Amino acid sequence: MIASSYPFLEVFWTMLIFFAFVIWLWILFTVFTDIFRRRDISGFVKAIWIIFVIIVPYLGVFVYLIAEHTGMTERTIAAKQTSEAQFTEYVQSAVDASDPTEQITKAKKMLDSGVITEAEFVQLKQKALAG
Repeated sequence: MIASSYPFLEVFWTMLIFFAFVIWLWILFTVFTDIFRRRDISGFVKAIWIIFVIIVPYLGVFVYLIAEHTGMTERTIAAKQTSEAQFTEYVQSAVDASDPTEQITKAKKMLDSGVITEAEFVQLKQKALAG
C-alpha cells in the first residue's frame, strides 16, 4: 500500500532535492572556509561577508562565488601545495631517519668534524644497524 501512495517519480524528486541540498551545503561550507582562510581582508570585511551570506544565503553565496572565484582558486591551490610540501617533507624525514646508511653517514660526518667521539660513533653505528 505504501508503494502505491509514493510513486517512482516522487522518489526520484525527493532524491533530487536531497542531493541538491547536499550540494548547497557543500558550496556553503566552501565559501565559509574560504572567507576564514583569507589573509588579504580584515576581520571586519570577513564579518560583513558572513552576515551577508547568513542574511541572504543564496544571493550571498552566489555573489561571493562570482566576486572571488579567482581568489578562491588561488587560495585553494596554495593550500594544497603547502599541504603536499609538508607531507613530502614529513615522508623525507621519516625515510632519512629510518635509513641506516644515511644515519651512519651523518654520524661519520659528526665524527670527522669532532662533534662526537669514536665510542659515540660506534654506538650510533650499532644503533643504526640494529634498526
